[in-house]
Amino acid sequence: MRFTTPFSVIGAGPDMTDPRIPTLYLTRNGLLEPLGQSQVLAYLRGLSRDYRITLITYEKDADWADAARVARQRAECAALGIDWQPQRFLPRPRLIAPALSMLRMVWLTARAARRGGARLIHARSYIPAAVALVVSRLTGVPFLFDMRALWPEELITAGRMRRGSLLHRAMVAAERACLGRAAGVVSLTHAAVDHLTRLYPVEMARARVAVIPTCADLDRFVPAATPPAGRVYGCLGTLLSGWFRLDWLAAFIAAAARRDSEARFDLTTRDDPATLRAAIDPAGTLGPRLRIAPSDPDRVQEVLWQQTASVMFYAGGEVSELGRSPTRMAEILGCGLPVVANEGVGDVARIIRDHRVGVLATGPDPAAMEAAFDALLALLDDPDLPRRCRHAAEAVFSLSGGTADYAALYARILSSS
Repeated sequence: MRFTTPFSVIGAGPDMTDPRIPTLYLTRNGLLEPLGQSQVLAYLRGLSRDYRITLITYEKDADWADAARVARQRAECAALGIDWQPQRFLPRPRLIAPALSMLRMVWLTARAARRGGARLIHARSYIPAAVALVVSRLTGVPFLFDMRALWPEELITAGRMRRGSLLHRAMVAAERACLGRAAGVVSLTHAAVDHLTRLYPVEMARARVAVIPTCADLDRFVPAATPPAGRVYGCLGTLLSGWFRLDWLAAFIAAAARRDSEARFDLTTRDDPATLRAAIDPAGTLGPRLRIAPSDPDRVQEVLWQQTASVMFYAGGEVSELGRSPTRMAEILGCGLPVVANEGVGDVARIIRDHRVGVLATGPDPAAMEAAFDALLALLDDPDLPRRCRHAAEAVFSLSGGTADYAALYARILSSS
């Protein structure tokens, strides 16, 4: 298996007898990584029934090395009628690599738009949206700016960009341009829409906006057939990103370990286990009670079935977090589990309060975390909790509902173009 060579495109070309509407989908995420499975392909399975999709993704070397997974993914895309055009993800040099991938994406997208007669470009996140903006100006094809989150603010929160720097000003200008020229805009949260409306009142006043949170396949993420043996507190996903509150997680685990000598902790992540263990349990007192390991994307639900509750702490209170809709929350609630989280993260606190499906920690100090743990224990004693968690997932994070919302927005854009 190998990636496409420079300036080549996979695919036999458009089938002019295919009645589906030709559409381009651009993302810098990999289809082979967990996010690509849960937040790209999950929607495209439904959309591909009415849209002939050319999918451009950027795959990491570690994922691409698994030849069996690549073959399975190619086969699934072929069965769905999706023309998958994987590219190699280049993480370095840090500033140059995104620029190079953007230039290549412009070339690929313009070529695919012209050859395939695309009627819509779906751009997932900022760099693909900037590409779509350029190609739209060149070809006249309308584009959808699927923001996902407030990326410039996320980079500032993570310490990877300075507010007011040349790079920041350029990204803000691109954000404004994409919002102003996109035929449709998707935000993950209502909180982000409110922020953008204050920041760009003119652009947002004329934007066609839909709020579609990160959804989960609730046919796959279902409550466990039998409850787990003992209390297992989990955490799912990337923890060393720079915007996850690792100190809060360490404080929660320490509090839970003090209050429950039998409690176990399961961190499901691709992050380096040694780095995480040193941050979470520097004295090594937890030993085998703390498990750190990745999971195959197709088996994440099996990991959750072995847990009692799941923890997620982000840099709440920052502007960046207004746009965050954690994928893990949809999956956790779908499995009938409560969450332990913090304020200031998109619509998370509102969902927890409205549906009574979790606990909001107030700080990383021992007293606050012990209070959060006590509140969680009380919540777990409620026999109606699993049903409420599942109902919240169905009401807010349904994949079928999210797919229908995308299809409706596609139709609105195409009907007016």
